[in-house]
Amino acid sequence: MLFWWSPPLLISKQRCIGLYLRSVPERGAMGESPDITENQTPPNVWLAELQAILQGAVGGFLFGIPLLYTVEVWSIGAATSSRWLLAVLLATLVGVGLLTQVEGFRQALSLNPLEVFLESLEAVAIGTVCAALALGLLCRITLATPLSEALGKVVFEAVPFSLGVALARSTLQGKGRREAGVDRSASRRTTVPRARQLTAPTLVNLRDALVDFDAALIGAVLIAFSIAPTEEVPLLASSLPPLWLLLIMAASLGLSYAIVFASGFTDRAERRQRGLLFSPLTETLVAYVVALVASMIMLVLFQQLTASDPWSEWLSDILVLGLPASIGGAAGRILI
Repeated sequence: MLFWWSPPLLISKQRCIGLYLRSVPERGAMGESPDITENQTPPNVWLAELQAILQGAVGGFLFGIPLLYTVEVWSIGAATSSRWLLAVLLATLVGVGLLTQVEGFRQALSLNPLEVFLESLEAVAIGTVCAALALGLLCRITLATPLSEALGKVVFEAVPFSLGVALARSTLQGKGRREAGVDRSASRRTTVPRARQLTAPTLVNLRDALVDFDAALIGAVLIAFSIAPTEEVPLLASSLPPLWLLLIMAASLGLSYAIVFASGFTDRAERRQRGLLFSPLTETLVAYVVALVASMIMLVLFQQLTASDPWSEWLSDILVLGLPASIGGAAGRILI
């Protein structure tokens, strides 16, 4: 039996060696070794998957946060039957599927119908989870909320969140940065090289910081301006416990940091190279202060806050409006 199977094994081994020799480049004229990228580590599949989910969640919060501050959606969701909620969920899945055929929240997508359906289903799931977390953060659903009421609120709020997940990459990532082979620096603001930054870091970094915070201010106003005159802001602020405001502050800072630095919509190394004045943490903190100041100005302009109101009401209203303002400010900083 060994003699019978030896020739096939020998032939298969010779074929493998031949294929390997044909796949290895020849040496150069001087005998130098070819440039083999053995040290290049393959991309982490789980890390790429986590970043795609994070990008979808960022888009969901950006599109869904304005409707989150709407008392009519809360009341409609609490009074809707289960059959109608199922119809709303199916309509959301169809809408997300149509958007996914154009461009999904992942980097690469083949137009296979099964893959489109699976990614649409995942986008709706991400939007539903984000909507439930946002409603829980604002205490619109609690452990004491009936299950039917909680499901109704989550399903209706999941509609804009799911659409935002599907539109995340096409909206928050420029076309020039999505297409392969396009110079990313051509669609971004030019920065001073590192050597010049070391010689004169103050002026360069101050200019970049002012541009970033101008974009943060514009984004905060665009998202929170339509929410500031509504009655939902004082309604939410009055229903939240004082210590719960700390959780809203932490969520605002975490979402702002995730949008700009963790989602992958911008080049993190390039943002660090742009200056020595602000680190990612300090930039997030200062941008949050900008969002809070913008929230206070908008609430005063719409006469939601007056000089006779207690300081606790000022603080709670500003922090509640600061959540959408910080999300808008982060979106403005990545779109500059």
